[in-house]
Parts: sequence; structure tokens; C-alpha cells
Amino acid sequence: MAMNTLEHRIEDTAHDHNDCVADALATAERLCDERSLRFTSVRRRVLELVWDSHKPIGAYDILEVLNKETGSAAPPKVYRALDFLIDAGLVHRLDSLNAFIGCPDPAQRHAGQFLICLECRSVTELCDVEIENLVTQTADRHDFSASRQMLEVEGLCKSCRTAAQSA
Repeated sequence: MAMNTLEHRIEDTAHDHNDCVADALATAERLCDERSLRFTSVRRRVLELVWDSHKPIGAYDILEVLNKETGSAAPPKVYRALDFLIDAGLVHRLDSLNAFIGCPDPAQRHAGQFLICLECRSVTELCDVEIENLVTQTADRHDFSASRQMLEVEGLCKSCRTAAQSA
């Protein structure tokens, strides 16, 4: 099975969160430069806030932080920045949560497949070509031309299941 799993859930105690965020920002700067996209200070800060917790974050949570920092952030500014980041492949929108999460592999365009824990809100992003191909083939059989794939599976992660069983 050809599957690449990218996890946003940070369980490794050796994980350096500051390096992780810095790497995401450096990758974004490089990709925007290569693609001739403007990576403004607002877009950069919004991306930093999205990556800051490794958990999905809502637009109004981002707005709240920006308002504390600048006192002048408005919803359209945040939504425009998020739209840019989504179009650039740097961020994914999780429709079921009405929230956003950073993409750990923005250099490669891919369909979004996410396992979302309803308890701790951790997200595991899957890049499974077989799932992507199955959806495309099924759509083709129904004479449907898919323009975007986004699969969100909700449930409980191993840690939350274990905690619930021991409670």
C-alpha cells in the first residue's frame, strides 16, 4: 500500500516546537519565492499562528490574537490571508471543524485526507494515493469530474481511546 502519513500530533518529547514552526515558515518563504507569490507579513503571521499549536485553529481565534497584537485586525484581512495560504498549499481547511491546520508537505499538491480526534482535536494527515485514486475512479464511473478532494474522518485517537477505557 503506497501511503505516506504526516502527523500533526506531537507525542515525541524530543520535538522542538520552535524549530517546527520556523521550518514551516522557511518552507513557506521558499515556496512563495519560487512561485512568485507575495508572502506578506500578515500572511506570515497567520501561518505562524496556524502552526503554533499543531491543532486546528479557527479564523476568529487567529483574529483574536492579531487584535491583541495590533488592535486593528479585521475578519476580511484574516480570511484573505487564509485563502492565500490555502491556495498556496500551505494550509488546509477542515470543514467539519471550521478550522485550519498547516500542511507538513506544501511542496507537493495532494488530496486532503484527515483523521480528526473528537476528544483532543489532534489531526493526522494522510497522503494516501490509493484513497485519492479510488475516489477519482469512483467519481469517473458516475461521470463526475472532481475538482478537489477532502476526506475528514472523525473518531478517537489511540491516546483518547486508552484514556476513556481506563477511566
